[in-house]
Amino acid sequence: MQAVGVIVADGRRHADGNIDHSVLIEGISVASSPLVSRAIEVSRAHMEPYLFNHVMRSWLFSASLARQRGIRYDEEVLAVSSVLHDIGLCPDFAGPLRFEVEGANFARDLATSFGIDSRRCQLIWDSIALNSTPSLCLHKETEVSLCCLGVGLDWGGWGFESIDAGVRDAILSRYPRLGMKQKFSQAMCTICETRGESTYDNFARDFGVRYVPGYAPSSSVDALMGSPFTE
Repeated sequence: MQAVGVIVADGRRHADGNIDHSVLIEGISVASSPLVSRAIEVSRAHMEPYLFNHVMRSWLFSASLARQRGIRYDEEVLAVSSVLHDIGLCPDFAGPLRFEVEGANFARDLATSFGIDSRRCQLIWDSIALNSTPSLCLHKETEVSLCCLGVGLDWGGWGFESIDAGVRDAILSRYPRLGMKQKFSQAMCTICETRGESTYDNFARDFGVRYVPGYAPSSSVDALMGSPFTE
């Protein structure tokens, strides 16, 4: 990872005994560990540039929000969750499940392979699988909520004014948006066109309804009324 600023080798020890270090990116302290480096490497190799920049901005925004609010959190969990939260959109990681779950499954397996304990792996899974469902995600553990806040800020601008303008501009300068709105919309439409069955209960269906001709997602009402019970 190419970091801007001074490497802070403070050797902080997690509750599980693992030691990692931090780096400064645009003045924001974030985790630096073999797992984080691998997550960045995978994302950079498989994501389109606009999407890679999005996940990096989301990470930095979430860390910046935590710093501003004085929130203590597991930096490594947040880093991996943020950087891999959209890996399920990449063709090499696509599958029959909704893309967030495909990505969460991959990230959990990756973290497990680095010896991360089951609780922290589950936090990574929840952060990714639920990142696009803030009505749930924001009420879970600190790392899960922070991931959602960072993603939401970069994706929909929620909390835009809460980030210092200088920090915001530095992040955007280092990781420009590169047509994020249109390219992300097209990615959602592609899912609706090719894997429509995975979109029935998530935000991807909104793009299908608005932009994809002939897209007809299943309805929860149909499920209830079509159930095999007599009443």
